Amino acid sequence: MARRGGYRSAFLWFVHDQLPELERRGLSVAHVADAVPYCSQAWEVRAACRRGLSRRVGSAPCQVALPSSPQRGGCAGSCAVGGVAASPAGRRSSRRSLVCGLPSLGELCVLLDIFYFLDIYSYGKLPPHCEQRFLPCEIGCVRYSLRDGIMADFHHFIDPEVPPRGFRYHCQAAGDETHKIPISGFHLPRSCYAVVLRELVEFAHPSRGAQLRFFCRFNDRFRINWCLGRMASIESHWELFAVEDLIMKLYQKKYQKEPSKIWVYRKLDVCLWDFSSNTRCKWHEENDIICCALASCKKISYCISKSFASVYGVPLTAAHLPLQDSDCDQSTNTRIVNLDAGHTQVRFFDVVQGRGVTRLLRSASDLSKSFSN
Repeated sequence: MARRGGYRSAFLWFVHDQLPELERRGLSVAHVADAVPYCSQAWEVRAACRRGLSRRVGSAPCQVALPSSPQRGGCAGSCAVGGVAASPAGRRSSRRSLVCGLPSLGELCVLLDIFYFLDIYSYGKLPPHCEQRFLPCEIGCVRYSLRDGIMADFHHFIDPEVPPRGFRYHCQAAGDETHKIPISGFHLPRSCYAVVLRELVEFAHPSRGAQLRFFCRFNDRFRINWCLGRMASIESHWELFAVEDLIMKLYQKKYQKEPSKIWVYRKLDVCLWDFSSNTRCKWHEENDIICCALASCKKISYCISKSFASVYGVPLTAAHLPLQDSDCDQSTNTRIVNLDAGHTQVRFFDVVQGRGVTRLLRSASDLSKSFSN
């Protein structure tokens, strides 16, 4: 009797194959048993897809013809579909055609992978000769997956440092143009650097020894990286990636081609959710202020959900996109409204009989005609 000690089920082989990917994501999986909780859901998805595909294939009519007299070297029980004998190469190709209807392992990893979108707001940008290049005042972060949408969010107002001598007005003016958080006299509680970093690490909860992986806009990467280093006052233990690269990889994995950078920037620069409910923090929403660190992170999640959820077969939920507001049409882009207003303005001035000097000259000519008459 064969020993059963060395037997491994298909599920265990599947988990074993996922170990390198789970370790790359920063999870502590030293053995196959440690990785089972992380792979159970992906295995269930694949099993459900296989069952649905086998039902579709089984319902199709299949004509099986047995040869009347087996030839030498042939197989008496060989199966022929449509009157043609199925060779080993044909069986392998048909097996590949069945499997191609299933989501690949790469797509399953994309659906289940968790991303952290981070943004830190500051009181302007100080000159290079200043030790304090930025004064962080607000931080926002969201935990997101393409399958589940926004899973959790993190937000804090940060207790800023004292601005350098002579730059207080510059810092407050820069803040008034964006987030409008006052440097002093702010009634809401603020957290110090140590508390913010500790709670941020607990929010991302990486395994011991793993690096934190955050995504942000490419143009904001220098500011966010500097603010994190300033708050930590030690060597950084996180990785900061550009969300533009993430979008390009999601597009390339599905379509096998690279999108244009203009397409990526247009997706991220939309004003579609600037005033959506439950997007900004409570203070920014109550004061009707668009610029908010938490809203910046959530709008990145909305952009990815709107662009790729349907492509990867994920149904959209309230965690992927904000609910439709009754007093605001979500399908309207404020930039398009401005352009439409400009076109209307041009048409309006076409109707009016002249402007400025042209109107004055025409009135002068009409006046001279009246005098001549």
